[in-house]
Amino acid sequence: MRVELAKGLSITRSFWLFFLAFAPTFIITAHALHDKRCELANETIILAVIMQVFYTRVGIFFGCLGISVLALRGEVAEKTLHYPLLAPMRREVLIAGKFLSGALLAMLIFGAGVLASFTLMYGHFEAGRDFMLSAKGAAQLFAYLLLVVMACLGYSAVFLAMSLIFKNPVITPVLLFLWEGANGILPAWLKVFSVTHYLKPLFPIELPVEGISGLFTVVAEPTPAWLAITGLLAFSVLALAYACWKMRRFEISYSTD
Repeated sequence: MRVELAKGLSITRSFWLFFLAFAPTFIITAHALHDKRCELANETIILAVIMQVFYTRVGIFFGCLGISVLALRGEVAEKTLHYPLLAPMRREVLIAGKFLSGALLAMLIFGAGVLASFTLMYGHFEAGRDFMLSAKGAAQLFAYLLLVVMACLGYSAVFLAMSLIFKNPVITPVLLFLWEGANGILPAWLKVFSVTHYLKPLFPIELPVEGISGLFTVVAEPTPAWLAITGLLAFSVLALAYACWKMRRFEISYSTD
């Protein structure tokens, strides 16, 4: 974990990750400078859209994808993976360390991005500042940070397992991205096989389903937050267990990989 975190926190190596995490802050800053008359309800909806559309569907998804691919397939491409494999430790420990370091790295960077976005969204007008200092504002911020933690755990476990199965780092993420995006139109029994299903109950603000998308959305029974957290943790543990099992049989040949 220490070695992987040291590499991941390097600005030159992870510039793209910082860009994904803090991209909304530039947009929110421009919005704060341009719009001087803000309403608390509108700002809350805008932030909820940023969290549900950008962070959980795009930013954290591709951030965890990049971290997981670099942690394993990146070392295969650089022909350095045999060094940790020759170390006197079990392969399960190696893959667990890569998972924990990748998930923690994503949590730190995207958590900081969400905190900056939350502060900028509410800090540029008086009603927003009062909301930030209230118990309701603190609860909303906690919910968003919890959402980041759970999303990073789920996506990191899934992508690490996928990187052990497929050598191509492009096709599989595209299919997973489409699968996660289509979660709303899937039957209820298929929804449980996606990370998005477990994240939805954790959103403090529920966006209305309007327009043509509402015609294709399958409404399932609302899941309690505690059950969603437990389910996502179990989902992540299963994916990590499979990755550990796969790692024990993983062989590298730099001439073919």
